[in-house]
Amino acid sequence: MIYIKILFTGFNSFGLEKINPSWEAVKLLPDKIKDVEIIKIMISTVFNKSIDQVDHAIQKYDPDVVISIGQAGGRFGITPERIAININDASICDNDGNQPIDTYIFKDGPAAYFTTLPIKAIVNDILKNNIFSSVSNTSGTFVCNHIMYGVLHLIATKYKHKSIRSGFIHVPFIPEQAISKVNQPYLELEKITEALKIAATSCYENKVDIKLIGGKLD
Repeated sequence: MIYIKILFTGFNSFGLEKINPSWEAVKLLPDKIKDVEIIKIMISTVFNKSIDQVDHAIQKYDPDVVISIGQAGGRFGITPERIAININDASICDNDGNQPIDTYIFKDGPAAYFTTLPIKAIVNDILKNNIFSSVSNTSGTFVCNHIMYGVLHLIATKYKHKSIRSGFIHVPFIPEQAISKVNQPYLELEKITEALKIAATSCYENKVDIKLIGGKLD
């Protein structure tokens, strides 16, 4: 018997990158992990359109949890995000040529949303499996932050009658990307996928997050 459904989203490639490790890892996830059904969709690295795509998937699949995955080149490990802010401030164009600067994601939305995923439990469980992970306190101001905020806003407004949990996890470059870059950290694709499997299990096992030291001075 399947007890919960988790919708994983990964982005298509953007900028100068020919692949995106977020989708490459998501599409390798199994369709079921223990008592969790896994649904996988690729979304566009495009402002607004990406939110519409996840909105459609929520309507179609009725998930209990939505976990969006994105690329964070330069990071060493798996980094669940704590917070998304109500701002678009793009340093490059998205895949449709949009480059919003200092605009709201939703004009009627709050300044920020906190994740509703058990991020410290996720980090703790990933670390137990010898994959580096830490909580991140900034999801940027590009489409990653945009989708995290957007999905949480949909859940708080359009789907407030449901109890959907949602959040965002950044993943590093994979070796194929890092080989052409100088001193860029990377993580093997198989380890990223394994970390996402662990994250799914953590969400199933932890309805409320655990209390662990994870703050930063800077």
